[in-house]
Amino acid sequence: MSSRVFRAPGRVNLIGEFTDYNDGFVMPAAVDFATRVAVTKRPDRMLGMHSANVGQHREFPLDDPAAHPAEDWSDYVRGVAVILERLGHRLQGADLEIEGDVPMGAGLSSSASIEVATALALIANSGLSLGLKEIAELCQRAENEFAGSRCGIMDQFISCFGKTGHALLLDCRSLDYRQIPMPTGVRLVICNTMVRHQHSSGEYNNRRADCEAGARHFARSLRDVTLADLSSHGDGLTETVYRRCRHVITENARVERAAQALEQNDLDTLGVLMGESHRSLRDDFEVSCPELDLMVDLALASPGIRGARMTGGGFGGCAIALVEQDRVDDFVKQVREGYRNSTGTTPELYVTSAANGAEELFPPA
Repeated sequence: MSSRVFRAPGRVNLIGEFTDYNDGFVMPAAVDFATRVAVTKRPDRMLGMHSANVGQHREFPLDDPAAHPAEDWSDYVRGVAVILERLGHRLQGADLEIEGDVPMGAGLSSSASIEVATALALIANSGLSLGLKEIAELCQRAENEFAGSRCGIMDQFISCFGKTGHALLLDCRSLDYRQIPMPTGVRLVICNTMVRHQHSSGEYNNRRADCEAGARHFARSLRDVTLADLSSHGDGLTETVYRRCRHVITENARVERAAQALEQNDLDTLGVLMGESHRSLRDDFEVSCPELDLMVDLALASPGIRGARMTGGGFGGCAIALVEQDRVDDFVKQVREGYRNSTGTTPELYVTSAANGAEELFPPA
């Protein structure tokens, strides 16, 4: 029986960290790294899945009323099926072959790429019709409700709506968005600290709980709270929650200014805003780590740099740098050597461009 193959990319976030689940603004881009899922029909109501990367096979009944997480890679796949069924979509049994090149635990949203590619495969296999916004939302639910990480909508949305050569400014409340062309002559360089993180391990969810405490204090989303509000009415907050709120408020403002700068090809302003974002994530949100701080410092001291910051959930993972295209080789060499000399670890640096979002591959790869 023939298979159909679907691809969904990872992402890098240029600016706008931890604002998505606060109804705020983000500006990610899809990247060239992706997950591919080949789906083949089967006659029963079973979901088989094989990960080429992990070398493991899992099989689950789609009719299991008490589906619970296995706490491994399969949760991102099975969670999508569980949410589709909860939404009233009866799925055809399927065998899934899953493989990809999105680095795991690096902050490039490998989980969202798995979820979105799986959703496209299961939807097509079952003859269903869902829009990309619906797919992004159900994949977010799969990660929140089944895999256990309380992420916002950004990762799944950009995996669906990425466009070659463009960043995407997303309003995470309304889901309105606009594509913004990336300037020519600049490449995205993703600098992997090689320190792995795992969102659902606790700290990511703790930060969200801090933000929710702030929102309860102000009786509205942090997206609607100003710095003046925080200064005037933040006395009842703990110091920690106060700083979490300050990050979200200032980061939302930075995203809007950064989008304007990108549209005007003003890379100097964009670089300043990226630096402010990193310091806020380090000091107010406390999600950086020594390796990420070192990586950003090395990037900022290297040839061709236009801006750098940590990206993703933090506690390891990657920094993102905007680098002049004709200086990329020198940049990569200097950052790699500097990081290796300081830590004894050789980092991985990925030179990429903004890529297309999720799609079916023809012919199947």
